[in-house]
Parts: sequence; C-alpha cells; structure tokens
Amino acid sequence: ICTSERAKNTAISLLPIIGWMKTYSFKEWLLNDILSGVSTGLVAVLQGLAFSLLASIPTWYGLYAAFFPVIMYFFLGTSRHISVGSFPVLSLMVGAVVTRLVPDEGLPANITAFEGLTKEEQRVLVSASLTFLVGLFQLGMGLLQVGFIVMYLSDTLISGFTTAAAVHILISQLKFVLGLTVPGFSGPLSIIYTLESVFTQITSTNIHDLVTSIVVMVMVLGVKEINDRFKSKLKVPIPIEIIMTVIACGVSYAFNFSENHGVDVVGKIPNTLQVFQMAAVDAFPIAIVGFAVAFAVAKVYSVKHDYVIDGNQELIAFGASNIFGGAFKSLAASTALSRSAVQESTGGKTQVAGLLSAIIVLVVILGIGFLLEPLPKSVLGAVVIVNLKGMLMQVVTVPYLWKKDRPDCIVWVGTCLAAIFLGLDIGLAVGLGLELLTVVFRAQFPRCSVLANISGTDIYRDRKDYVNVSIYEPEGVKIFRIPSPIFFANIDFFRDKLKDAVGFNPLRILRKRNKAVKKMKKLLKKGELILTSNGLQATCSMPIEESEDESNMEDLDKPTDYSDLPIQVNWSADLPANIRVPPVNIHSLILDFSAVSFLDISALKGLKAIKEFIRINVDVYIVGSYIIEKLRNCKFFDDEIKTSIFFLTIHDAMLFINESHPPKTVSEKVMKTFGDCTSLICSFKD
Repeated sequence: ICTSERAKNTAISLLPIIGWMKTYSFKEWLLNDILSGVSTGLVAVLQGLAFSLLASIPTWYGLYAAFFPVIMYFFLGTSRHISVGSFPVLSLMVGAVVTRLVPDEGLPANITAFEGLTKEEQRVLVSASLTFLVGLFQLGMGLLQVGFIVMYLSDTLISGFTTAAAVHILISQLKFVLGLTVPGFSGPLSIIYTLESVFTQITSTNIHDLVTSIVVMVMVLGVKEINDRFKSKLKVPIPIEIIMTVIACGVSYAFNFSENHGVDVVGKIPNTLQVFQMAAVDAFPIAIVGFAVAFAVAKVYSVKHDYVIDGNQELIAFGASNIFGGAFKSLAASTALSRSAVQESTGGKTQVAGLLSAIIVLVVILGIGFLLEPLPKSVLGAVVIVNLKGMLMQVVTVPYLWKKDRPDCIVWVGTCLAAIFLGLDIGLAVGLGLELLTVVFRAQFPRCSVLANISGTDIYRDRKDYVNVSIYEPEGVKIFRIPSPIFFANIDFFRDKLKDAVGFNPLRILRKRNKAVKKMKKLLKKGELILTSNGLQATCSMPIEESEDESNMEDLDKPTDYSDLPIQVNWSADLPANIRVPPVNIHSLILDFSAVSFLDISALKGLKAIKEFIRINVDVYIVGSYIIEKLRNCKFFDDEIKTSIFFLTIHDAMLFINESHPPKTVSEKVMKTFGDCTSLICSFKD
C-alpha cells in the first residue's frame, strides 16, 4: 500500500540529503565545512592532476573527477565525510585499459568511434566510456541490492591488492621523475617490460626533472612527518603539496623549463558502443574495487561519528556519480584515504564540505587553471610517489600475518604477487580465488568433538527448539550462541545480531553515559545541580537535550570517568536535569563460542567490541575452549578483557554469575516493582 509515510521514507532513502539537511546546524557546522571544503578542494586539484597521469590521459581530465561525481554524490551519498574523486589504484586500472586499446606504439584497436580522432582524444574517449560503464555496473548492483558483495573482499585481500597497485604506480611514475619517454605496457609482466624500458634509457635522464622530483619528495616527506608528529597541535595540516606545487610552477615559468630544458609540463586546458564492448570485462573489477575502497573508508568515519551508511545506496550514489562524470569525460571516481582524512580532520561535518571542494576545482578549471600550465609533470609524479607511503608500508603486516594467521598471509602474498606480475585485474581474481579456498578449507574441516552430559549441570538450548517445554531466560542475563566460525564475512552480521539480542547498542549507551556524566560535572560546577539527601537534584527546570554533539567523539568511547562526582550514578533510575540515557536491562552477557572452530584477524578486531559492554557495567563471559589459545597468541587480552571470562560450559558461567548476582526471590521482585516508583536518582558511594 502506497502511503504518504512510505513515500517519504522512500524519498529519504534515495535522496539522503533530505534527511541530513533537515538537521543541518548552520551556526555550528557551516564554518567548519567551509574550511574543510577549501582545504580538500586544493588537495583534490593537485591529486586530480597527478592521478590522471596514471590513467595515461591528459592531466586536466583528472580535475573533472573532483567535480562532476562530487555533485551527484552530494545528493545521493550516505557518508558525510569521504571525499569523492580520483583514486590512484582505480586510475591505474583505467590506464591499463587505455594503453591496451590505444597503445603508445602501433595502431589503436579497431573501433569505429576512433576515426578522425587524435591519439589523445582516443584515450580520453576510452577513459570516459570506461567510467560510464563502471557507473552502470555500480548502479545496477545497487538497484539489485547486492551491496553485501564487498564483504567477500577481506581486509587482507584489499591490503595485498593495494600494495601491489602501489608498486605498479611507483614504477609507472619513474618515466616522469626521470624525464624519459617510456611506452605504456599492459597485461601480464607489464611491470617487467616497463622496468626494462626505463633502465634501457636511464642514461637519457633529464637532470632537471630528476632534481626537481627529489627536492619535492624530500620536502613533502619531511613536512608530512612534522604534520603527523604535531597533529594534535596543528588545527590544519601544513599543505606542503600545494606549497611545493606553487613554487615549482613559479620556478618552471621563470626559467622556462619546457623550452630551455625539455621538461614535460602540464600545458593548456583543452577549451560509443564498440568501446563498451571491448572494455566491459575490465569495467566490472574496477567497479568492485572502487566501491570496496570507498565503502571501507566510509565505514570507518560512520563508526567514529556515530551514523549509519547504506551499502546499497552507496552503490547507487557512486554508480550515478560515475555515469554523470563519464558523460563529461571524467576519470572513474572513488575516494582517496588521504583526501578524506583532510576533509574530516579539518572539521568537515557533511558533504557540504565536498560540494565546496568541487567549487574550488571548478574555479581552477574555468578561472585560474592557466597558472598551472608551467607545472612540470615530474612534480606530479613526485607527489604521487610520496602519497604511496601508506600503501607500500602495508608490507610490514606480512610477518605478523605469518605468525598469527597463515591462511590470511597466503592470501595477502598471493594477491600481491599475482597483481604485480600478472596485472591488477588478474591479481584481484587470483586473490578472490585464494580467499574462497581458505574459507572453504576452514569451513569444511571444523574442529569436531563428541558432546556428553556433565553430571550435576543444566542443559541450555534455544527456546525456539522447545515450544512445549517450560523454559525461561535467567533474569538479568543474556546468553548468545554463535553456531559457526567467525571471520571477515560474518563478523558484522554477528555484531548486529548481538545488538538485536540484547536490545541496545552498547557503544551508543557508553557515549550517552559519558555525555551525561560530563553534563552533571558541568552543572555541579555552575551550581545548577546540588547534592541533597535524595541524591542529585537540579536547582531549576531544564529542557530535554536531544542534540548529538560530534566533537571529541573519541573521548566518549573511553571508560566512564566518575571522578569529581560526589555520588555513584544509578543508571537504572531517573537522572536529574532531564538527562536521558537508555536503560540497560541486563547485568551479564554469556557468549557461547563452543561451536566456533576458528577466528581470523578481522574477527579478532570485531570481538574487541565486547569492551563496550564491559564499560557499561555488563559482565561478559565466553564459553568455549578452542579459541582461547588463538586469542592469547594475538594479544587479545588486556586490562579490561581478562582470561578469567572463559568457562568450559554455560552452566559453569551461570554458577559464577549467580554468586555475584544472586537471583531475586518472589518477595524481592515485588518490593523492586513498588520500589521503582520511588527510586532515588543516585545512591551514595560506599
């Protein structure tokens, strides 16, 4: 039945901007979004120019990826913090298709649409058509609700794949850094052929390009280290890439590098179906990788700032963005972690910052782009290489994976080596194959055991399996059973089901409690909250606060600090000053992992979330002996999560719980029912 409410929900689902714009705080957020938008826009300009080199197309077309897709994502995207635009791995994958269909040497592919076009125009046509096709794939997957597909791209696979891509990118930029003319190669062993061509011409290196690149890399790396070391003191990171770009433009223009020294510069802004058929196979992995990277980054920021992102809507948003961008000859768009970090760290609250960054790019395209014409391409190559540091440093995880999880290590190494030597598309397929093999191997050969009745213990079974039998849940205790291994593909499902079972989100409860304690301390200092014989009471009526302050969100995730409070807060009772915190109706949680035969690295990270329960005074106990050794080897236990939470059976855990939380008698339950009506707000500390 079509109702107005259903139509409204559908509109908000398809156009998330309707939802968040209604709650947009112009007074608190607009200035932050403006500052973030300008900072991100400047970075987007430089990265757009640099990443277009990876796609083997004229540099200016990289700017279109920082404008057209951003406009569409502003209306359709669910993430408030990612910066949409070019991404080096995607640009390199596009470049492989471009150089295959329009090689540097020899004739282009037999495509009717190429007739009458220059080689540069042919390459732009291939890039734009591929971007459009990527958008069609993403939009189709979004409409078919298959956003779950990214679950099968594990952290290990993505890490190995992006490391291999970083190696490809590094090799591809050598020709710009050294000032050489190296033809583009594609397909298996293309990296070997590229290195062979580079070293064959190494004596022809352009010294001016080399010196310029070395100076830029040293300066950018040095200042980036300063930014990392003093990030707590710097409100905005020093935009060293922008500074060095401006200096390089000035020096190149003053000494006429292009004419006098043969330096290749950016130059002026330039004022079909057959392509689709030949690029369709390549477009699908590009669509998957682009979405997987963007969704992973978006998920990080959604957790940090406590809002929800929709995987299927993100597919629709990126699909529409790439279709729109492809129509205007844009590069395939995703997100870059470094650019998104700039947008978030400079105070960006919503995609208004992204829209403003697109406006900055538009100003460059239409107004001041001529100032970048003398920019040497070697500077862009140096910037690209410096930004590979994070991806290349992922190789240090290999020894850790080998010691802690060898199947994951095999996936990482296999994906990385296959992508380096066979190409990114084949490497991704090899990685998926290896990953599926490890899952099949682990799931097909679980650690089996024979169960037996332990004398003097009770049996715990699912209530749904015993409809006609008297069965009850222990008061204040929730028992949650996992009947399968826990790994990257089901860890999010496990966490969601656990929240559904207990009836609340522990992280949200923790944040609300920390905010409540901060507010009580603040009111105590102001004298608006006083201590009476009945607990804490407000001196005057106060409005109910529902706003969610996103500032210092990381501090709200820490254990609650009750220091400076004269009493112990009773979270089960009404709180003073109209402070609202959702109640927690359990005191203990038992996780039955007796059927869990293995955990991977992604699961270990996810299980750390039990700290959120511990921090809201819910005791957590784990039943199962198979995984304790793995947890100990991976240093899972700390000051909050101790080995003492493990028990051999559920009944052993219940006996321990009943000692610390004795079950209430019938008379005590009756007294509690009447006592709740007159309960104190807070009780004095012992």
